[in-house]
Amino acid sequence: MPIVEAKGVRKVYRGDGVETEALRGVDLRLEAGEFTALVGPSGSGKSTLLHILAGLDLPTEGEVWVGGVRLDRLSRAERARFRLEHVGLVFQAYNLLPVLTALENAAFVLELRGLSRPERERRAMAALEALGLADKAGRFPRQLSGGEQQRVAVARALAAEPLLVLADEPTANLDSKTGLALIERMQALNEERGVTFLFSTHDPRLLAHVKRIVRLEDGRLVGEEWP
Repeated sequence: MPIVEAKGVRKVYRGDGVETEALRGVDLRLEAGEFTALVGPSGSGKSTLLHILAGLDLPTEGEVWVGGVRLDRLSRAERARFRLEHVGLVFQAYNLLPVLTALENAAFVLELRGLSRPERERRAMAALEALGLADKAGRFPRQLSGGEQQRVAVARALAAEPLLVLADEPTANLDSKTGLALIERMQALNEERGVTFLFSTHDPRLLAHVKRIVRLEDGRLVGEEWP
């Protein structure tokens, strides 16, 4: 059974009497342990597809399966619980809680899962260290740069060690050294623990490490490559 399977996924946005078709019948299958990049021009539907696969949005038509569960048949609360247990998210809006430190933000998903404080702090600190943020663990989001906030968001997803990580341009705001460290961390989780990754990117550093490239244009899957 694949980790991810999208079948005939369409997404139509309606407003002010206008319809915009963001996805036009996308079929996508990811096997366990894939390290896959989603590429395409701005407006091609990459972010929309990631949101639907995360259960943050529902398709207008089609089926969405993640880990053997059909997400488009779940309630909003059920989808939220599924994400908490199985999916790591890294989107361009960092969604950090301003009243929590970097360490507390990185440990937040683990707290919601009910892990003990020592265990969640251990795992969160390990993720922060891997991303070069150990010295920023006690700082609040307002005390961090945009790139540092993005790394905390990545640490939050990786600390949870999910079944699937979905990321939207995860290295976009990172310098070369930090971007490479992030790529290596994701690749290690992929190879050592079998975590499946799907991310949108234009970063050639990241594309050089992927196992598969999926291309979207105008809401359609137009090609795949195995570098």
